[in-house]
Amino acid sequence: MTELVNDVLGADDPNAVSKHLREMMRWHFDPATGSPFWLRKAPGLGFDPLTDIVEIADLRRFPDVSGELRTVPVEDLVPEGSAGNSFDVFESGGTVGAPKRVVDSESRGQNVEWVSEVLADHGFPSQGHWLHVGPTGPHVVGRTVRHLAQLRGSMCFTLDFDPRWVKRLIGSGRPELAAEYREYLLDQIELVVNSQNIKVLFITPPVLEAVCARPALYDALAASLEGILWAGTSISPESLHQIEETFFPRARVAAIYGNTLMGIAPQRVREAGDSHPAVFRPYFPQSIVELLHPETGEPVEYGERGQVLVHQLSKDMFLPNVLERDTAIRVRPAKGDHIDGLADIGPLTTKDAPAVIEGVY
Repeated sequence: MTELVNDVLGADDPNAVSKHLREMMRWHFDPATGSPFWLRKAPGLGFDPLTDIVEIADLRRFPDVSGELRTVPVEDLVPEGSAGNSFDVFESGGTVGAPKRVVDSESRGQNVEWVSEVLADHGFPSQGHWLHVGPTGPHVVGRTVRHLAQLRGSMCFTLDFDPRWVKRLIGSGRPELAAEYREYLLDQIELVVNSQNIKVLFITPPVLEAVCARPALYDALAASLEGILWAGTSISPESLHQIEETFFPRARVAAIYGNTLMGIAPQRVREAGDSHPAVFRPYFPQSIVELLHPETGEPVEYGERGQVLVHQLSKDMFLPNVLERDTAIRVRPAKGDHIDGLADIGPLTTKDAPAVIEGVY
């Protein structure tokens, strides 16, 4: 099983991966450094994380505790070894139930610094104002985009964007109100764009398509934008091609995939022969992603679609064996890399899968 999992991850140095894993086990399960949440669970696991978890495959022995993040006191999630650090609390989108909460001190910032380097490889500008058209509030993406802008020598404008409200409107059969909310978002964008020179836009595909349908707003952004970073919902290859080649040919276009629990996987730079327009690369080994067959639980082959399984291995939080509602196609590592890519992200569509409302985010 160890060899199989290492192959699934594309890891060419399993010893380095195992070393990181053992370090995380020591950190999270040593009473001097671990969190109350995991230290309370340790006696009932049926194994000793300090001695029995030595390879990535062993993480399957842990239960998926992500559901408990909806109600656990957040102070119980803070590792004792980081007790002197400042921590933020972030919530998931609440798409399939009450939001889950995570704590973060340094790990997301390290992830963002790497994403900034990837954006540089894409040719994103290093100066110029950013506009974040996405959630802020309890959502980690708001802080992420502001941090990205700052790392790239820019200031970031934000607006009020509540994806939970839009999903409630759509889920309760009120699409006309959801459409009205989308127009409200466009009005907010116009207020910024009419007075500020926006060079980089973070946005979701549905809202970007709505921007293109409002002529004056589209014309202003098409003239100023040098970078577009999209995320949040799926997009067809045909729509993405139109955005890149027809609507915004002057701008560099890239995407990020991720969520509150797994962190950020940016789109890698395209290579000759890529069969997918956007291939995402996780922040390994802090975020380890496997793609599993939804019925058998076995890893899928390259080119096949599988359900996303995430192991979060940072000093701020340990979240193993989290089976996500997303699916993706497994892609071979880029040239010179050793981490598998993820492509064509979409919701799980099995008969037992929870209903997912993408809405505007």
